[in-house]
Amino acid sequence: YTKARVFAFGLALGFVDDMKYATGAGAINMGFPVISDTDIPQILPTGICTYEHLVKEPDYSKIVPRSIEVRGVKVKVSKIPVPVPFAAAFEGERIRKEQTYVEFGSKYSTAFEYLRMRAMDEIQDGKIEIIGPDIDSVSPSSPDKIPAMPLGIIVEVAGRKMQKDFEPILERQIHHYLNFAMGIFHMGQRNMNWIRISKDAYNSGFRLKHFGEILHAKLLEDYPSLVDKVQVFIYTDKNEVEKYLQEAKAAYEERDTRLAGLTDESVDVFYSCTLCQSYAPNHVCVITPEKLGLCGAYNWLDGKAAYEINPRGMNQPITKGELIDPIKGEWKGVNEFVYMKSNKSVERFCNYSIMESPTTSCGCFECIIALLPECNGFMVVNRGYTGMTPVGMTFTTLAGSVGGGNQTPGFLGVGRLYLTSKKFLVPEGGLQRIVWITKELKDLLGDKLKKRAEELGIPDLIDKIADETITTDTNKLLEYLQSVNHPALSMPPLI
Repeated sequence: YTKARVFAFGLALGFVDDMKYATGAGAINMGFPVISDTDIPQILPTGICTYEHLVKEPDYSKIVPRSIEVRGVKVKVSKIPVPVPFAAAFEGERIRKEQTYVEFGSKYSTAFEYLRMRAMDEIQDGKIEIIGPDIDSVSPSSPDKIPAMPLGIIVEVAGRKMQKDFEPILERQIHHYLNFAMGIFHMGQRNMNWIRISKDAYNSGFRLKHFGEILHAKLLEDYPSLVDKVQVFIYTDKNEVEKYLQEAKAAYEERDTRLAGLTDESVDVFYSCTLCQSYAPNHVCVITPEKLGLCGAYNWLDGKAAYEINPRGMNQPITKGELIDPIKGEWKGVNEFVYMKSNKSVERFCNYSIMESPTTSCGCFECIIALLPECNGFMVVNRGYTGMTPVGMTFTTLAGSVGGGNQTPGFLGVGRLYLTSKKFLVPEGGLQRIVWITKELKDLLGDKLKKRAEELGIPDLIDKIADETITTDTNKLLEYLQSVNHPALSMPPLI
């Protein structure tokens, strides 16, 4: 009982005589570890105590945190030290242009967020470090221009039960937690995030260090079984942001390749994600092995791990049930689940289709696919592209129409890796229906797209797909497609 319920530990300070040894042995027998400031033999294996039994820590500045760690005491921050109201009620708050003091990411600056696991002795719990200027350094915004700064948020966590597979789940909570602060707007994920700090929040004293305070407190509070220590580094120096962005991208790529070999047919359960319902109340992501979440941050393995961490959380298992249509990707169990979780607003869900009962979109999608009826195909534009597209709208304008948790046939928000999936727009013809794609996205997915084109028996397909360097005009696009004999032109009409 005392081992499981009484979170006590012993501090043996100074010379350890026979009386201290005897008393310490009694404490250990009750499940209370002993920490000493002298050079005594350690007893590290677990057994009688939850973790180690006898530990030495000569540094007095570390002895109390070390004692808390060895005993397994979970510290909860009762009041997060931020100068603005903080509650779930503020999640979903929009910060308009005229209300904004400074912004980060999107099309305005380089920004990313990255969470990684570290060893226990590599982390100083509660450490928050700002590398670069704070938001005080920016000039006041004008009606025509909002100051934009580069931003890199690196969160490092350690815990006895923490696993590398859990990194993306905890990382995705950054979106959730920052939105709890009044006057803070967060959208997106990874290196496609967008953050705004309002003038009211700034005037109340909100600064970049408060991002760290929020993340430190909430990760310890919500994941006590996994996380024992958290430290946060916030970069605003442009060179440092670019440097660590490359490291983050390598980690993103590694996460994305873990799913090789799994197919939608080989599993009986998919996973949902309702993290974005604060912005899109009726939106439900259905994550399958061959179709990742539209934010690009969660794949099927991430959903599985998230459910194991928190069975009552936003990632729930979906039993596929009866297969209704293998081409469109429709299952009875999925339809029933989505109907209930979408506030009974979405009755039918075709996971692979864009034209018939497509999946809903929130606002965090990496890319938007849009119908180009004149070309008998689709275009793809990624977040961060600021130019015009053949459909006559920019990404921002399209996002306003596609997002919100509605089904919009002919338009679809997706994670960019879905373009390389064998389940990509299966009913409509897949990758060979793509007639226009941004150059950035084409370069980013180049090898993967070429490999998929070769699997389809059209090795030169990617060269036939136009981008903004060729044209953004629909009529000129059609002329180009005819000149290269794009396969979409000879396929059945979409409408």
